[in-house]
Amino acid sequence: MNNDLRDIINQATGADSCYQIDVIQSLWSGYGAIVRYGLRGCAIDSVIVKHVDLSGQGSHPRGWNTDLSHRRKMQSYQVETAWYRYWSKRCDSTCRVPVCLAIETMGDEVLIVLEDLDASGFPQRKSQVGEAELRACLSWLANFHAAFIGENPEDLWPTGTYWHLQTRPDEWRALDDFALKNAAMSIDQRLRDSPYQTFVHGDAKLANFCFSRDGKTVAAVDFQYVGGGCGIKDVAYFIGSCLDEEACQHQESSLLDFYFQALKLALKTRHKAVDAEAVEQDWRALYPFAWTDFHRFLKGWSPGHWKIHGYSERLAREVIDRLND
Repeated sequence: MNNDLRDIINQATGADSCYQIDVIQSLWSGYGAIVRYGLRGCAIDSVIVKHVDLSGQGSHPRGWNTDLSHRRKMQSYQVETAWYRYWSKRCDSTCRVPVCLAIETMGDEVLIVLEDLDASGFPQRKSQVGEAELRACLSWLANFHAAFIGENPEDLWPTGTYWHLQTRPDEWRALDDFALKNAAMSIDQRLRDSPYQTFVHGDAKLANFCFSRDGKTVAAVDFQYVGGGCGIKDVAYFIGSCLDEEACQHQESSLLDFYFQALKLALKTRHKAVDAEAVEQDWRALYPFAWTDFHRFLKGWSPGHWKIHGYSERLAREVIDRLND
């Protein structure tokens, strides 16, 4: 595969030759790796190659090694190649994604050759964020959701996000919070019944955002779970990915206000034929449902996870009470 890989990279970039610089990370459950390659003899210095090997089931770090898990992973990589092949060009500078240079499938292996965002002005990764970084990510999400509102997610997940109930029956069965377990289908239905469907990134955690040096702009990566849905699911998941319980409680209102301000501006700029105020009213009301939907997955998947805290439990109880009323 190494010679074939180098030929693919050279052909996609016009390079005379290429060489491996470093392995950025292994893919979840051992399904391959993301690798940076240096280039010689062309206009760009480096590219990122996502090399997926679907020949084995891998080793899940939390023990969820099942045929269903394997099939879900296989579909996620098919979705990601479809995203880069058919949809990613619709993203502009306000919802920046890496340019796809080549996609090749060879047996059980998939290669996606991508722009190196580090070299393009997004070299920073954050484990903690301040207000500027939070707003940069929420602005990206608002513009992404505005760009795809009303679109049919053809070749993507019909319902995006990696925790979607229909793709996570094992985790639902493992859930021992029976009130939440019984409410799961109704919560999912509320989210799917929103009349304002768009594309969701599906894994919009802090680790999947690449920051500019000043932290004011971002680009996003990892589109394995992009698909249909109401955008507030991404927002709830993102906020939960980078804030602790106290910060979630105290900043909820201001962060949602900023997101919806950015969303309304993005819808107006893109001349979307949709009532922006109605979108805000609908999605803002669904925020606790979106939060609780992920909370349901997390409690079944990893009951001791740090994200399971009082704020999440309070929202879940409020959602369940509303459904019961």
